[in-house]
Amino acid sequence: MGIFRKEILMQSSGKGTYEITGDLAEGVRESGFADGIASVFVRHTSCSLVLMENADPTARRDLERFMDDLVPDDYPHFIHTFEGPDDMPSHIKMALTRSSETIPFANGRPLLGTWQGIFLWEHRISPHSRKIILTCVGE
Repeated sequence: MGIFRKEILMQSSGKGTYEITGDLAEGVRESGFADGIASVFVRHTSCSLVLMENADPTARRDLERFMDDLVPDDYPHFIHTFEGPDDMPSHIKMALTRSSETIPFANGRPLLGTWQGIFLWEHRISPHSRKIILTCVGE
């Protein structure tokens, strides 16, 4: 068993989902491992990761709109607004979702379902630079 670690830098252009499935697959290939587990972790508190359908982008748009309805940026009772009206809503959206995903791989390829993709989910309105840590454990 061995460990491979790689930092993936992503630049968002604001709210939305950004597919990183290709970055995951590339990292697994770079690891040189045939079989194992890949952990993907985002190092921020105002974005998250989501395993979601990657065939039809309207599925992600529906998810994004639903979350915005659930946790609106203009909610009047938030106190933590130092970085703007989307600051606390972004933290809540991150807490309701996930900051890491674990994906098995075999024969050097992630074992995702036919329509599955992994996405960085940016919850902030403004563009941000995001750091994602990919750790592969395998042989």
